Amino acid sequence: MTLLNKVMARAAKGDLGAAVDALTLLENSGIREDVALDHARKLRDLGRHGVNRKDPERWYDVWERAMRWLAFSEFTTFMEYLELDRPEEARFWIPRRKPLARVATALQDVADGKLDELVINLPPRTGKTTITMFWLVWMMGRDPEKSHLYTSFSDTVTSAFYRGVREIIEDPYTYRYADIFPTAPVVSTNAKDNTLDLHRKKRYATLTCRSIDGTLNGACDASGAMIGDDLCSGIEEAKSPLRMDNLNGKVNNDWLSRRKQGCPVVWMGTRWSLQDPMGRREKILTEDTNFEKVRWRKVSIPALDSQEQSNFVMPYGVGFSRQDYRRIRAQFERDEDIASWLAMYQQQPVERQGAVFDPAKMRFFSGDVPKGRVFMAVDPAFGGGDYTAAPICVDTGEDVYVPAVVFSNEEKDVTMPLLVDAVLDWKVERVQFEANKMLQSYVDEFRRLLRARGIRITVTSQPANTRYSKADRIHDKAPDIRKHFLFLESNEQPRDYTRFMQQVYAFTSKGSAKHDDAPDSLAMAASMVYRFQNDRAEIFRRPI
Repeated sequence: MTLLNKVMARAAKGDLGAAVDALTLLENSGIREDVALDHARKLRDLGRHGVNRKDPERWYDVWERAMRWLAFSEFTTFMEYLELDRPEEARFWIPRRKPLARVATALQDVADGKLDELVINLPPRTGKTTITMFWLVWMMGRDPEKSHLYTSFSDTVTSAFYRGVREIIEDPYTYRYADIFPTAPVVSTNAKDNTLDLHRKKRYATLTCRSIDGTLNGACDASGAMIGDDLCSGIEEAKSPLRMDNLNGKVNNDWLSRRKQGCPVVWMGTRWSLQDPMGRREKILTEDTNFEKVRWRKVSIPALDSQEQSNFVMPYGVGFSRQDYRRIRAQFERDEDIASWLAMYQQQPVERQGAVFDPAKMRFFSGDVPKGRVFMAVDPAFGGGDYTAAPICVDTGEDVYVPAVVFSNEEKDVTMPLLVDAVLDWKVERVQFEANKMLQSYVDEFRRLLRARGIRITVTSQPANTRYSKADRIHDKAPDIRKHFLFLESNEQPRDYTRFMQQVYAFTSKGSAKHDDAPDSLAMAASMVYRFQNDRAEIFRRPI
């Protein structure tokens, strides 16, 4: 290493011969410690910048050799070097590296022994299966003596994955696998059983691809890595508690039992249900003290972020724009199936049988808002993940229109002005807060802001009935909300309104929704309507 340090010092000054010598020392040393990796990264950078100097072809060779050496240890470098012979627009990694960077980092941490389990949730057609395919090939090449297991819900999916792995390893005109792992070629394959061996034939194959309903016990082993990809087949299976119980039994008794000590697990797919294998695994990893030392991470990336922007804008036509996803969502809404949009694209599992606010059973309006009494129900919060939710309501006497909402998980210095602006913009006559001792200061400050701007309206605070839970209050008012409240059509909803409605749709009677501030604020608004209708004065002729 001392000699390498000396040679690297000369290479850092632009000495091409020293850079070549340093690479040769690295390649022959067999050392892959952090210092060696740092040297290789420096040589890669020198080679990249050197192509603009004298002898660009030799500097390119320095870059290429450094990349090949690093590809054994760095997953992202492996993917980039693997596809160097492909046109950039045809590659997998380069066009997708920005949106999938978090996934690649997490997979690197699994390979480096920093994580025991990883959960990946991404929308369809964004590359989650392919990036794990690349990762599994990389893991196999690094240690072909270990056995790896890939499992999905059907034989069709596992066979396709198996064929993809073989293509990466066996097609030298498309992929540079043999350059990186020359001592780990394919020595045995079995297309019927979807198995292959690298380096030498073994009792338990280097890779086995098997469906969750296939033969796992006694036939498979996992000492290197195991991947569970969409173990739940879809919404029909997720809707059936019996089928969910059967599936989780297979996962626990058949699949996880093939895992040897120290073997990492990668879970990925669509979060159809709170009771699907990923949901139950997350629950036990989070809540069971027996699992408190398990190192795990979740990478969950929705199609649209909180600003209604696409998380998967990518070049060469392989990504999805904001408009693409809005159109997909509109189709689900037209088909009265918003729950599938939330599950497949937004990573929000929804229990279909327990959905309280089904879009198909709710009312919507477009265009002008009729005249009526304007009020606002506010479920306040101080931020920190909780939302301040406030529907602006127009009570016509028969129906209640909701033309706007305030909906934000920011701190009160952001939400308070939003509420005041809403009062001014919509000429709100009455505001009611859900109050408790902690939030009374919020209400008092809101009153002061109104006075400072010369606004005089009725502001009240109503503590929640402690005899009922929040969920019970929402359930109690749900029929009135579905029957009497009208919401903006989806194509007219601003960003915060859409997020508000998504939280309303996600409220379920089975399992626990992550947030329920939006439906709770609607329940409060429904209660205010009841009081308004009973507080109205009626003009009549005095009896003689």
